[in-house]
Amino acid sequence: MKCKPCMLHKIAFLLVFVGAINWGLVGAFEFNLVDYLLGAWPIVMRVVYVLVGVSGLLMPFCGKCSACKMEK
Repeated sequence: MKCKPCMLHKIAFLLVFVGAINWGLVGAFEFNLVDYLLGAWPIVMRVVYVLVGVSGLLMPFCGKCSACKMEK
């Protein structure tokens, strides 16, 4: 059976993906994409980092929340 994620989990997956790309760029090239794109708005940068962190914590519950659907 496969999980068909709800909209919240789809958004969480996207944010985790963005976070993974950002950390990969930081590790490989010392280039912070979030800082580059949002450096002029430090509050927005902080919100993005918090949302990425919360999304990472939310991902293991895909398929266990009542809004996600299980497909056969």
